[in-house]
Amino acid sequence: MHTGDINEAHNLCCDYPCIKIKFMMRLLTGYIYSVPLFHVFFFLVLFIFPEIDAFSQSRGRIADFNIKIGVLSKGKLNAITDVNGIKVGHVTLMKNDSIRTGVTAILPHSGNVFLQKVPAAIYVGNGFGKLAGVTQVQELGNIESPIILTNTLNVATGIDAVVSYTLSQKGNENVQSVNAIVGETNDGYLNDIRGRHVKEADILKAIEDAKTGPVAEGNVGAGTGTVCFGFKGGIGTSSRVIPKSLGGYTVGVLVQTNYGGILQIDGVPVGEELKKFYLQDKLNDPVDGSCMIVVATDAPLDSRNLERLAKRAFMGLAKTGGIASNGSGDYIVAFSTDTSIRVLHETKKTLQKGNELRNDELSPLFMAAIKATEEALLNSLFMAETMKGKNGRTVEALPLDKVIPILKKYNSIK
Repeated sequence: MHTGDINEAHNLCCDYPCIKIKFMMRLLTGYIYSVPLFHVFFFLVLFIFPEIDAFSQSRGRIADFNIKIGVLSKGKLNAITDVNGIKVGHVTLMKNDSIRTGVTAILPHSGNVFLQKVPAAIYVGNGFGKLAGVTQVQELGNIESPIILTNTLNVATGIDAVVSYTLSQKGNENVQSVNAIVGETNDGYLNDIRGRHVKEADILKAIEDAKTGPVAEGNVGAGTGTVCFGFKGGIGTSSRVIPKSLGGYTVGVLVQTNYGGILQIDGVPVGEELKKFYLQDKLNDPVDGSCMIVVATDAPLDSRNLERLAKRAFMGLAKTGGIASNGSGDYIVAFSTDTSIRVLHETKKTLQKGNELRNDELSPLFMAAIKATEEALLNSLFMAETMKGKNGRTVEALPLDKVIPILKKYNSIK
């Protein structure tokens, strides 16, 4: 085996791990009988052992591949739970060959959210969806329950579960009205959605199991059966922290991706390069779907400025190539966890107190929302795995072995 052959193969395979096996077999077949034993040993160490590591890390968050979105710093976990006090819980339902669905619950804080409501807003990017609880949030500017994400035909179940949960909480013995926030995407391509397999117990478990810390992504919870840009979608999350000189606030985002368009990653036309994008094949058009985006911040924002923040998150969806198609329900729910501006359900005070951030201070938060949303959406794709579901249908995961070389080609990855 000539040194030049080894070097050439090694350099190419380091950039494109997916073809190491092909080179390994070709080179072994051509040279195994004509080289000293130590050359064979060198070959095995050089190619086989690195290959084991490459395959063991085949999926990962975009930061694991040195893809950097924007200039702002990420939070410690790069998740919505970087916003202090937020809890997230998942219940994933995968049964037989056709149940591919679940629940994701987001708790704004660990206390009684009904008694200590949080300022909130909802922005409708495209209204082809079934988001429950919109009008009261728009009218009163606050949220009084956990936020539930599930599939389209289980929204009513989500409402029942949130009502049951709220009525059962200590201090809510006299409550007679609850505004449940339940969002959805339609996972009917992979999931037997008509079976309405998510039960009230599943939603209550997602709420009860919700915790701070790292958040599971990909094929979990409400993202179990979703499809995004024709690839397997799912749950994704990310966060951004603005500089201390500008307040040091955190913006965290969690998404449920089930939408289409022409995939872009850090501005790179990945969908076009993969030749899988909207209008490329009019007979196989995966553009319709939905996307739920939940934006949280510890910045003291009122409902008006939270709606402005939510609008910027929608720009993050556009940065990934999403087009908010006619059949897509694209909603952003935004809230603030700042304790000084919580809305008390019962108080003898007639005036609401709290210091709210001035309009002039919001631009860094706007950028944080855009970039955290963009990265959360991409994380959902990078973390999701190929799934087979209803009627034998299979949705392939985003092929990272092809995507990473494309990003290198465009110098997105140095």
